[in-house]
Amino acid sequence: MALLVIHTGGTIGMVQTDQGFAPSAGVLETAIQAIQSSGDLSDEVEVHAFDPLIDSAQASPNDWAKIAQTIHECYEHFDGFVVTHGTDTLAYTAAALCLALRGVQKPVIVTGAMLPLTVEGTDGTRNLRDALCAATKAPSGVWVQFAGNLLHGGRVRKSHSHAFDAFEAEVVSTPPAVAADAFALARVGDHRVGMVSITPGTCTELIRFAADTCAGIVLRCYGSGTAPDTPALRAALHRAQERQIPVVAVSQCAEGGIRLGTYAAGGILRETGVIDGRDMTPEMAYAKIQFALSQFDNIDSQHDYLTTCQCGEYTAA
Repeated sequence: MALLVIHTGGTIGMVQTDQGFAPSAGVLETAIQAIQSSGDLSDEVEVHAFDPLIDSAQASPNDWAKIAQTIHECYEHFDGFVVTHGTDTLAYTAAALCLALRGVQKPVIVTGAMLPLTVEGTDGTRNLRDALCAATKAPSGVWVQFAGNLLHGGRVRKSHSHAFDAFEAEVVSTPPAVAADAFALARVGDHRVGMVSITPGTCTELIRFAADTCAGIVLRCYGSGTAPDTPALRAALHRAQERQIPVVAVSQCAEGGIRLGTYAAGGILRETGVIDGRDMTPEMAYAKIQFALSQFDNIDSQHDYLTTCQCGEYTAA
């Protein structure tokens, strides 16, 4: 089999510098050669590295598009794909690739490391080896391979800042890919999308600023979808509705999601046209708004896209 590794940068390919860890060319390629020499991998591997390599804190929707475009252009020449990525924004990129690679019928495996390949005790060697293996055996779709686990790319979230087992995802039966008759690329641009959390004594000016200036908003609400019904918050959400920008509500809880209408305290959200994000992760909600804005020019079409389960990103029941 022939595999393509798209190396974006991130901790897995870093070296120690005077300023701290930084991406370095050749690190990943050396590790792949060592895996092949050990006999753990017999498949042909080609590496396509970003130039320059990036820390994932620098990643943007333009990088999602670059990765997806590379896979699309090389799709017929490879049997599987591995994307090596920094862990800080890995969940955003995995979510975006689920939406971008419509009808993908090959494995796309996203991985990274908590410690660089150049550091003793690294988890990078295991993750890289497992990802290369998964690219030959996993079901079609976008997956995250990390700490021995193969995780749904549309559900994954980073749950720990330094443990090797840093990612989690709810297990669902829907594959992490948009169903389509033929493989096609869904374009995505870099739009001004804000992510704002409801807090006790919320600084409503932040939400109003987002409503005035952003093209879309992810609103992180309490529990099952509640928010304080104040004149200021009501005015901010009405402003977003007036401007016809999508606002998607997700829960601040890591599991369970929201159900708008469960509590009267969530009435302000329903009344101002806020979209029920159900149990989507904030990362997926952010990516999904970017795709909605990139593909549709009007709020009705954007709303239809955002309220349709595309790749198992939320529980459709």
